[in-house]
Amino acid sequence: MTHIEKPRVHHPALEQNELGLTRRDYEGRMSTLCAGCGHDSVTAAIIETFWKLSVPPHRVAKLSGIGCSAKTPTYFVKEAHGFNAVHGRMPSLVTGGNAANRDLVYIGISGDGDSLSIGLGQLCHAIRRNVDMLYVLENNGVYGLTKGQFSASADVGSVAKTGEVNRQRPIDPVLLALSLGASFVARGFSGDKAQLVPILEAGLRHRGLALVDVISPCVTFNDHEGSTKSYRYTREHEVEAVEADFVPLRRELTAEYEAGDVREVAMHDGSVVRFRKVPAHYDPTDRDAAYAYVRGRQEAGEVPTGLLHLDPTGQDMHRALGTVETPLVDLPFEALCPGRDKLAEILAAFR
Repeated sequence: MTHIEKPRVHHPALEQNELGLTRRDYEGRMSTLCAGCGHDSVTAAIIETFWKLSVPPHRVAKLSGIGCSAKTPTYFVKEAHGFNAVHGRMPSLVTGGNAANRDLVYIGISGDGDSLSIGLGQLCHAIRRNVDMLYVLENNGVYGLTKGQFSASADVGSVAKTGEVNRQRPIDPVLLALSLGASFVARGFSGDKAQLVPILEAGLRHRGLALVDVISPCVTFNDHEGSTKSYRYTREHEVEAVEADFVPLRRELTAEYEAGDVREVAMHDGSVVRFRKVPAHYDPTDRDAAYAYVRGRQEAGEVPTGLLHLDPTGQDMHRALGTVETPLVDLPFEALCPGRDKLAEILAAFR
């Protein structure tokens, strides 16, 4: 694949953070995602977050799995450490990295397919261990790379590109995280940057796993059977030399609304999603109330957004396991491998 590099010339008047870096310094390569993809809006929010918090780029570790979401780390903080794991295995890589070097800032990017299907067990155990990381789940309800099949988060009644109607109940990552005891749970909308950036900032500063479920619409697979403008209808009624899809340009979906308000956002296929921001008096520290609130909003046909749960007493993996303060990568070889005699002494203590 050919990558398009962004120009390295920066305007001298660009605003700088505490490190003397501009937002451009936190960018990556040019995006190859579909024009108008919600994932690119998430990228913009991540760039803004790292810039505002003045995080040194070389102290960032960004990891992903497989899917459209897996491309996102390519588009932010180009000087960070990066690893693209196999499908669904990103949490294991972050767990290992964090165990060896807690001084890095870890951000995992995943999708609803990567996290809620093949990687569901990985996500659950990362939550259980409370690994110190920001877990961004870009949620669009479809498998974009394999032509728009339903994912595990697809709502009942969703219509696929083929016209198939989804009749299986979805896995809600927010309710899943709450039931597993996650210490930080939030939901955002890719088109509401004003809300999403503060959520990501709080997630990066949280000690433990911060799960942020981001509703990120797919602009390519919103057409469906019965439309005379669909890819299938066009393909069946023309004579073509090569079978290929054309992805039309779409505008970015955005919305602005106040705490406690409901905003209906029309998707590209004409469907409507009703987002509700948590009210000003909402208490995110009450896990049971948070679970009941999310379920209640779902039954009302709404998607609640904002900081949904925060456990101020939660312990991250290192505190729970009592690991040493010094990152393992900084310990001398003698401390990591004390020798055969010391190992024999430790084993004798268990006999």
